[in-house]
Amino acid sequence: MKLSPYLYISPFFVLFAVVGLFPLAYTAYVSVFDWSLLGGKGDFVGLQNFEDVLGNPYFLKSLVNTISIFLLSSIPQVVIAVSLAGLLDTHLRGRTLWRMSILLPFVVSPVVVAIIFGNLFGDTYGLINQALGYVGIEPIQWHTNRFASHLAIASMVNWRWTGYNALIFLAAMQAVPRDLYESASLDGAGRVRQFLNITIPMIRPTMIFVIITSTIGGLQIFAEPRLFDTTLAQNGGSDRQFGTLTMLIYDFGWHLRDLGRASATAWLLFLLIVVIALVNFLVSRRLNALGGRR
Repeated sequence: MKLSPYLYISPFFVLFAVVGLFPLAYTAYVSVFDWSLLGGKGDFVGLQNFEDVLGNPYFLKSLVNTISIFLLSSIPQVVIAVSLAGLLDTHLRGRTLWRMSILLPFVVSPVVVAIIFGNLFGDTYGLINQALGYVGIEPIQWHTNRFASHLAIASMVNWRWTGYNALIFLAAMQAVPRDLYESASLDGAGRVRQFLNITIPMIRPTMIFVIITSTIGGLQIFAEPRLFDTTLAQNGGSDRQFGTLTMLIYDFGWHLRDLGRASATAWLLFLLIVVIALVNFLVSRRLNALGGRR
């Protein structure tokens, strides 16, 4: 009886140790060596790979691009997902159909998403630029303008993941006791006030989970900017205006064949994710504590 629970949960931890913990530790080992993709392990260089990466002119640009795309995607994504979940939690006709429909973008392949949004955000023949032309606005260079490219990539991420997060929020909302809403309604609280004062505080643990997972996924973004790139090099645009840290890792490892610097960049990204995830967690806990006192 004492041993069986550990046996039941052990498959996850064994699998995590093999495909998660071991690659993480091995990457840290590779990062302190002059390690070539073709030549293999070289001399021990200590923190030299980290110094080279931090001194690389593209590292800071990739870092800013990653954080910019992350903010443009994660914040609207959570806000829209909570709003959609609130609407789906009401007495709508055909609720099952609507709930299934918002999950469809998540099922679509990232390649298909890139093709769809590539046509929408085309610099010359894009549908959005054509629509802007009808109202007298000059075409936007979605692939060359730095902020515009970040906005286009963020829209791809939001379109694909908002419905998925909305269903997570919806599951949390359905666990909220309905008598709380009935009591609030008797006290004269409208639906908006019920949503802000009852629903949001009750689903705070789920919001923390979604925010942290969105942070991890947003900072590791690779497929969307890679597929959005129309240049031959495919390293984030002609001037790396939307190149991310994961694309820089790929560039170091597979284009330059320098696994040492690629591993060092991967560990810097890992530390960035840990720091931002901890900040999100602490801020969320602080807000939760303040809400509980009220």
